[in-house]
Amino acid sequence: MERLRLGFIGAGFIAKFHAIALKQVRGVDLVGVVSPNRAAALAEYARKNGLGDCKAYKTVAELCMNCNVVCIFAPNHLRGELMREIVDAVRAGARLKGLVCEKPLGRTVREAQELVDMAKLANLPTSFFENQLHMKSVKRMLDQLAPQQRTMGPMTLVRAAEEHGGPHEPWFWDPVRQGGGVLSDMGCHSIAAAWHLLTPLGKPLTFMEPIAVQAETALLKWGQRKWREDLMKRMGVDYSVSPAEDFATGMITFRNPETKQIVKAQFTVSWMYEKQGMRLFMDGMGPGYAFEIDTLRTPASIFIGDAAAAAAADAEIALEKSTATRGLLPVEPNEADLYGYVDEIEDMRDAFLNGRPAMMDWSYGVEITKLCQAAYMSAEMGRTINLTDPLIQRELVTYKSAIADGRGREVLPIVD
Repeated sequence: MERLRLGFIGAGFIAKFHAIALKQVRGVDLVGVVSPNRAAALAEYARKNGLGDCKAYKTVAELCMNCNVVCIFAPNHLRGELMREIVDAVRAGARLKGLVCEKPLGRTVREAQELVDMAKLANLPTSFFENQLHMKSVKRMLDQLAPQQRTMGPMTLVRAAEEHGGPHEPWFWDPVRQGGGVLSDMGCHSIAAAWHLLTPLGKPLTFMEPIAVQAETALLKWGQRKWREDLMKRMGVDYSVSPAEDFATGMITFRNPETKQIVKAQFTVSWMYEKQGMRLFMDGMGPGYAFEIDTLRTPASIFIGDAAAAAAADAEIALEKSTATRGLLPVEPNEADLYGYVDEIEDMRDAFLNGRPAMMDWSYGVEITKLCQAAYMSAEMGRTINLTDPLIQRELVTYKSAIADGRGREVLPIVD
């Protein structure tokens, strides 16, 4: 069996999470990593865990010559530059089977489209990594409700949320480098998941037409003086100068182009969740049926009393972004599988080895970016955005939110 030889650009949190997931995937080797400061550590992890004879490379060009799939896991503001290096490597003779990019595809619609255009220039298939659509709980739930959907009709309301206490890396907190705040970082997950769940069985992911977006953004925790100072100390990001939103919520209206049925997707995301750790929550209703998914309902839990709390070395061993080391804590035994990372890698593997499209390509990533930017536009303008308006569609191509432009104080009040 032919094997994929992956090369990672980036060695931070998300790259490490994918490396953990790779331990559960057959037919794929991690053979190279490029990163300015952590490539050697990730390469060593890969070798120790039998993921492949992984080497730390100094340049993207070297990486491309020694792998056959390149995975872009680098910070958002670097992706255009990295893609140009990949295209140059292909022109120089690199024989790649495909490209992977972690969400979001771009900080703006224009940036996302530029990546699509460069991939086409290199004549390479693409896989857009949006893990929540690959969650086994989502897939099994849809399988279980398939008879009801065929008999009664598709879902009409889906609510999707992702919340935790904040990102691991300084660049995630920086609205200019990241492209915004929690809406850019996590809203893309919830919007994509809700759109997918509202799609009738057997229809393409973009079948349901988005016709309107209404959203709000707010800075509820990390704009307060105590938390601004904490953020500045830990991450070197000053929210008194250039803040990003730590809470966002909104509603997207979709229309079925065949039946004209109107359905709704509600999303809520935050970096100020103060419970056990990261929570993904989805629920939905159709005619006569419903579902609910909550990742904090874990199969195991532990209790740590005050006397034993000092012995806790790493709270995230039990759950990603865990905020506590004592009390009653959920334990998730396999987060990489729970959140869909294993399944999305398997989908990419099968697509690139068998010459079929991945479940999501980069063009789909452009559409998700467009909906996120429409949400920022709605929050900034204080009105519902009509996505059927050709003028709005043109504006979205060049739109950049005030928050992403480093002008967050204009739209996010700071209490001094």
